[in-house]
Amino acid sequence: MVVLGRRTQAPKPLSRSQIVDDDSDSASDSEYGDVSCEECGSGDSPAELLLCDGCNCNRGYHLFCLRPILVHVPKGKWFGPCCSKNKKPKSFPLHQTKISDFFRIKRSADSLQKINQDNRKRRRRASSLVMSKKKRRLLPFSPTEDHTRRMQQMASLATALTATGTKFSNELTYRPRLAPRSANCAALEQGGMQVLSKEDIETLNLCKSMMDRGECPPLMVVFDPQEGFTVEADKFIRDLTIITEYAGDVDYLKNRENDDGDSMMTLLSAANPSKSLVICPDKHGNIARFVNGINNHTPDGRKKQNLKCVRYDVNGESRVLLIANRDIPKGERLYYDYNGYENEYPTEHFV
Repeated sequence: MVVLGRRTQAPKPLSRSQIVDDDSDSASDSEYGDVSCEECGSGDSPAELLLCDGCNCNRGYHLFCLRPILVHVPKGKWFGPCCSKNKKPKSFPLHQTKISDFFRIKRSADSLQKINQDNRKRRRRASSLVMSKKKRRLLPFSPTEDHTRRMQQMASLATALTATGTKFSNELTYRPRLAPRSANCAALEQGGMQVLSKEDIETLNLCKSMMDRGECPPLMVVFDPQEGFTVEADKFIRDLTIITEYAGDVDYLKNRENDDGDSMMTLLSAANPSKSLVICPDKHGNIARFVNGINNHTPDGRKKQNLKCVRYDVNGESRVLLIANRDIPKGERLYYDYNGYENEYPTEHFV
């Protein structure tokens, strides 16, 4: 996951140079004018050169030279690789009770019987899709059958959520003093929004119920020194499979214009900008926030895309789904285009 990334048309937050008082500008320029990046050795692009706030440090790093990349200047103090403990995150305990509590999984004899029934329905539906793809386009994910492996997959997500201070939520959440649920009206979308069919809504609900029972998507969250947290397929995933819904707190875009929120996603792009909404997964979220974006400025970057991000009208409300746009083999990392809609996200330095 690219740190401090945003996937919305909100303007960039103020840089430190814009926040500093005017009286200190000249002194700051003379004191740090000869700072160069510790990674590339260049002093070019000074607007994107961060100074470490470590004690008596002030070493410089370009935003785009850091790994993981920083897309925007962070608020508050920032410590570079020279002063931070860049250690691998502590793994979440591979303990069924702790994992069940973390994801609020409810299992009973009835639920186990329901799982078996849904598995049989899923197999019958999959066989019919070959003959009627136009009638039913989207597929439910197919969980890993091995229980121990599913626990490992969920523990990997719990590790990433814990390391980023995020509480698990698989739904859009509406919090006091943020946007109310009544504000999420798909009819306000500028240019209209694709309506999710009744059958595809059933598929989405099936995915939700499987997750509620502990049958997670076959995905593993891994930590990469270059990309940060990222997601890879843990078994073969078919084209048009629903990977996950983008979840988090819903707020008005106007309230987040200068927010360094991690990985904000546009939920509603209204003709009236004051009614536009974003999903903010920094406090509540799911695996979607750890799926990386492609560098859509290069052919090689575009070739990595194996998911598409789509906003749907679901019973009158806007929802954001990540869907496989081709077959994905086991072990392949998941990527989608952060600029699928607004073309505002700076991806030119993505790995």
